[in-house]
Amino acid sequence: MPSIGQISLPDFPLLLAPMEDVSDPPFRFVCKQNGADLMYSEFISSEGLIRDAIKSRQKLDFSEFERPFGIQIFGGDEEAMAMSARIVDTVQPDLVDINYGCPVKKVVCKGAGAGVLKDIDLMVRLTSAVVKSTSLPVTVKTRLGWDDNSKNIEEVAERLQDVGIKALTIHGRTRAQLYKGEADWSLIGKIKNNPRINIPIFGNGDIDSPQKALAYKNRYGVDGIMIGRAAIGYPWIFREIKHYLQTGEILPLPTIEERVEVCRTHLQKSIEWKGDIVGIFEMRRHYTNYLKGLPHIKEYRTRLVTVKTKEEVEGILEEVKQAFAGMVPERQVTGFSAGQLEECAY
Repeated sequence: MPSIGQISLPDFPLLLAPMEDVSDPPFRFVCKQNGADLMYSEFISSEGLIRDAIKSRQKLDFSEFERPFGIQIFGGDEEAMAMSARIVDTVQPDLVDINYGCPVKKVVCKGAGAGVLKDIDLMVRLTSAVVKSTSLPVTVKTRLGWDDNSKNIEEVAERLQDVGIKALTIHGRTRAQLYKGEADWSLIGKIKNNPRINIPIFGNGDIDSPQKALAYKNRYGVDGIMIGRAAIGYPWIFREIKHYLQTGEILPLPTIEERVEVCRTHLQKSIEWKGDIVGIFEMRRHYTNYLKGLPHIKEYRTRLVTVKTKEEVEGILEEVKQAFAGMVPERQVTGFSAGQLEECAY
């Protein structure tokens, strides 16, 4: 049973990836309801926290229901990272996570996120600064390396463990790959089996079914897995994986009634946290994924992304439920488009 500092986790925990503009409190709520064991904030700029940027401060919000919970920060300056870690301390999450994996150009160009993969010494200094500045466990999320010619994750894992991190999550792609191609878990498995490594190693990348989760668990021996895109519009992925790992049985797919109910919960939480206008507007990106697999759904989707009140959205969702009553949509891999994924940092 893995642990992160004093945080005890269940056997083979399922982690929800920190995704920018996705992993907000409403989305995390429905994932937690469906079995996510450990979740993180959207990634937060250390510079933004220090200058008290409103958006950065809002990302510190979380509820007791979400624990254990980590707040993820990013940046390329040691002093700023240390200061931001002290700010994170004040809201008392369960851990601090450092993002060295975001491949988005606007982050990399600032020498942060995956941009730090070019300079392991800097990565070590940044990590050490955070570890020394907080009483919380510090974890890291990163990638295999900058490109195929610099897959330095083996050295990174050892050196970050040496400066005090308590767990490491590895996305099985390089920065150059962005989100394309197949994630390579072979190096993740190699790190997990390195006798020098004694912290939990979590794998991330391409886990989109219970069968793949079990296969990768057995093949690479990781302590748990992190799920990102497959949970967008499909938070049931967590309960499905857990059930399959425990029983070897595939759970029945969620009915249209279940899909609509979770969508309504997500909407309600979005409005509670962001207010009516922003809460309704930012839910629009999720409807396509919640309703994926339904025939002739375009008309309903079009209306859902144009109406402006909760009552109108609720009315259309009720129409969907009635129109497709009893239907169980086929399982499809969910996720945002390539353009939308440019905003997802995990």
